[in-house]
Amino acid sequence: MRERSVVEVLFTFLKLGLTSFGGPIAHLGYFRAEIVALRRWIDDAAYTDLVALCQFLPGPASSQVVFSLGLTRAGYWGALAAWTGFTLPSAVSMLAFAYGAKALVGPIGVGMVHGLKLVAVAIVAQAVWGMARTLCPDRQRAAIACVAVLMILLGRSTLAQIGTMVMGGLAGWWLCRAASATAAAAAAASAGAVPVSRAVGFMALGGFFLLLAGLPLLRSLSGSADLALFEAFYRSGALVFGGGHVVLPLLRNAFVAPGWVTDDVFLAGYAAAQAIPGPVFSVAAYLGALAGPSPRGLTGAALGLIGIFLPGMLILLGTLPFWETLRRRAAMQAMMLGINAAVVGLLAAALYDPLWATSVKSSGDVAIALFGLLLLTAWRTPPIVVVVLGALGGIALA
Repeated sequence: MRERSVVEVLFTFLKLGLTSFGGPIAHLGYFRAEIVALRRWIDDAAYTDLVALCQFLPGPASSQVVFSLGLTRAGYWGALAAWTGFTLPSAVSMLAFAYGAKALVGPIGVGMVHGLKLVAVAIVAQAVWGMARTLCPDRQRAAIACVAVLMILLGRSTLAQIGTMVMGGLAGWWLCRAASATAAAAAAASAGAVPVSRAVGFMALGGFFLLLAGLPLLRSLSGSADLALFEAFYRSGALVFGGGHVVLPLLRNAFVAPGWVTDDVFLAGYAAAQAIPGPVFSVAAYLGALAGPSPRGLTGAALGLIGIFLPGMLILLGTLPFWETLRRRAAMQAMMLGINAAVVGLLAAALYDPLWATSVKSSGDVAIALFGLLLLTAWRTPPIVVVVLGALGGIALA
């Protein structure tokens, strides 16, 4: 049964890896549509708890959510299967680009990418609406969500995102105590869904900090090019907060400054990463393959992918067992109710900027986004169908 679950997890996230366009925030909408609304593996509250936790931690938030969902469904092998399925399509695409595949150019290619961005607008709008109905049912939490929108849009920084989560927690502790007892009982009923022991948590946290401190020392002592490459990716993945796109400046400093790749090569990889589904962190396959005085090829791509994703997964494993214990307490649940409302505000702010602000430029764009939203909400159309129709609509407008 567990083996069947692992296979189910693998193919579910492989489908998401092939169709999840639009960046980390849009990915959360795709996951909710597939895992929460369609398959009902977990409920909205548990899903948003995971999202809130992953927003706090360093690393790729959407991939950490994927890892957690696979872990919840089928244990450690399920977590690995979920990460593999979600990451593989984008990693293969970026590796192909490193070996000479051309980025989409011309009116057809540009129109297709634009149509996919409009689909992301519809996906996130559906997520905001569905999550708001569940997670902001009273005026207290609706107010927290509105304040979160303003903080994100006015702050426009990673610190603003973290500050918004802190605000949500404090406001929830103050305003949501009446609803927290019921939430704590529900959390206790679902306790143990994530099978991570405290011993594993401590080992994961120890491994995270040991590698962060020890890899630079080993790099300087050994002089190994492969170890230097792995350390650069690990350091970048360990120090990024706020989602996949934030890692790009760190990667640029790690690879362009020492001359491992040129600025033109780096920017070409960044552009390609925007046109494919899946996690932005998969750009590591491209950089790993090309980095160094001599290209590292498949070895470099593998070192890049493992190095950049590993720290986020270690710190997630290290936090999950304690998170499960804390979320059963009424005071913690009051804070979580506020944080969940703040997550709704975060998604609503992202729906406006960057998604709407950078994608919707004409009445035709509005029509495609609204049509996609109609298909997703009223007609319950599978997201993959909406993705295809959105791409065709973008090409028609080009």
